[in-house]
Amino acid sequence: MTRTILANARLILPEAVIPGAVVIENGLIAAVQPGETLPAPGPGEAVLDMAGDFLAPGLVELHTDNLERHMRPRPGVSWPHAGAILAHDAELAGCGITTVFDAMRVGSIPNDGPDDDYDKYARELAHELAAIRDRGVLRISHFLHLRAEICSETLLAELDEFGPEDRVGIISLMDHTPGQRQFRDIAKLAQYVQGKYKLSDAEFADHVARLKELRARFGDRHEAAAVQIAHRLGAVLASHDDTTAEHVAVSAGHGVRLAEFPTTPEAAAACHDHGIMVMMGAPNLIRGGSHSGNVSAADLARAGRLDILSSDYVPSALLAGAMMLAQIWDDLPRAMATVTANPARAAGLDDRGRLEPGLRADLIRFAAMEQTPVLRETWVRGRRV
Repeated sequence: MTRTILANARLILPEAVIPGAVVIENGLIAAVQPGETLPAPGPGEAVLDMAGDFLAPGLVELHTDNLERHMRPRPGVSWPHAGAILAHDAELAGCGITTVFDAMRVGSIPNDGPDDDYDKYARELAHELAAIRDRGVLRISHFLHLRAEICSETLLAELDEFGPEDRVGIISLMDHTPGQRQFRDIAKLAQYVQGKYKLSDAEFADHVARLKELRARFGDRHEAAAVQIAHRLGAVLASHDDTTAEHVAVSAGHGVRLAEFPTTPEAAAACHDHGIMVMMGAPNLIRGGSHSGNVSAADLARAGRLDILSSDYVPSALLAGAMMLAQIWDDLPRAMATVTANPARAAGLDDRGRLEPGLRADLIRFAAMEQTPVLRETWVRGRRV
């Protein structure tokens, strides 16, 4: 059979939710048909009854640490990369994510202590991911998101190992220096680092001093070079944890199109003033606030300054977050766009993210259990995964 009709669904279109069907042919959406009828299959057709469930574009994830979590399931524990990649891929498909930009850190800090987690790994992992993708066993579409730690010793050497063939879709500029951006509140950083690594107060003070020294030595030079490398690779440039209007102005000057997790209302407003799309974490939205003490995603949503959601560190949060936004805005199509059309547009992918003829048949079927989404099926290029 060459045509599949997903009928008797509630279609989440860009502007409305309507009863109807989606016709799939050769991995693409061939037609979107309004109506509540369940047609009889014609020659070479299969008709599947969606039983009134929602049918939406597959979710597009721009920033997730989930692969790293599978690689290092506990501090000091390394897992075989092939198994980690396959488990990560399957988990995302099971959460309705059909396109992912796998976040990989570039920039290492050779040092004993808590910085042991900053060993080099991105180049080897990207090779392994590409090899597994070439074997055709991955369920969903994978691109690379290189998280450029500008305050590291090895950033430029590690970035130079990547070329246009690596499908680097996003490069984000990371600066985790204590006392600013995400970790303006040193007490929050101490709570996280000392809790994770069991550091004494003296050891934590040494850790902070080490990171500040790296910022002084490398920060500005590495930031400028990373911007040029992003342009060379044809990658979308993202900022990370912008906190002030001045941060955003610098980002805009670099050509940033996407702001990941601005930490204040001021920064989010400045992003929109500069035409930069704002991405916030779905866990922030679902939990009711940032674990780092930064601005609430819900507050930005109510202010009209949230464009994209990211699952960040909980893949299932992406669809659940969209359903929460639908409540806040009383607008399901607008909410679903934050996890479909908007991230696709921000990443320069014009072949997915909407239920429109000619686009990829990356689709999800889900119901709602009260306010919790229940994913039933995921299709990638028209194939149920």
